[in-house]
Amino acid sequence: MIKVIDLYKSFNGRKVLQGINLEVEKGQILALIGGSGTGKSVLLKLVIGLIKPDEGKILLDNQDISRLRGKSLKQLKERFGVVFQGGALFDSLTVFENVAFPLEEKTKMKASQIRNAVFHELARVGLTGEENKYPAQISGGMRKRVALARCLVMHPEIVLFDEPTTGLDPLIGKAVHNLIRTCQKNLNFTAIIVTHEVPEIFSMVDRVAMLYDGKILAAGTPEEIKGSKDPVIHQFIHAELEGPIVIK
Repeated sequence: MIKVIDLYKSFNGRKVLQGINLEVEKGQILALIGGSGTGKSVLLKLVIGLIKPDEGKILLDNQDISRLRGKSLKQLKERFGVVFQGGALFDSLTVFENVAFPLEEKTKMKASQIRNAVFHELARVGLTGEENKYPAQISGGMRKRVALARCLVMHPEIVLFDEPTTGLDPLIGKAVHNLIRTCQKNLNFTAIIVTHEVPEIFSMVDRVAMLYDGKILAAGTPEEIKGSKDPVIHQFIHAELEGPIVIK
């Protein structure tokens, strides 16, 4: 479904991505791992068309996202859903209103239809009965679930997760991961998860790609990545580094 070919991106002369090649098949969950500042979130923004690459292609069903403009780009973006690192909820809106917001803004659904859709998604993520609370009144894990419900209510084909468990304790983080996997199995969307939760993330994804030094250092199944003999990958997975990674 998604194919990234020789992708380059710099900001103010600083090279961030230097020849990214990556494929994500339809219905797969791919974990994108790597150290802080390696460009993982930049790659997500490129994939969804928020920013343009300096060079290279991003193909979605063989259509180059980076060349689309106007209505064509808007239609393509509607196939995506994004769950942001902090949840990006509106503090002044209730849980119900947050989930309903994209339906009210982007569709012509009737109020009764929106209500049914919102309650359906809240039930899917285990938030029945929480609809009248505000973000400040619920836990961090619950806010992540509200953000997931708001994304899924639009029935996206592709969902991008930017550090979905940041700030959560390990037990709640695992529960969020399990919820994402359950929803993906039920809805069969394609997903890319940017995460630092290694190796915990390996149990819920189909493939893993490690971004290092502006390139994909390795990509494969969780088992292949865990079994890699590359010292950089081994050190990153087992958190044995005390300083910057250096390839010799």
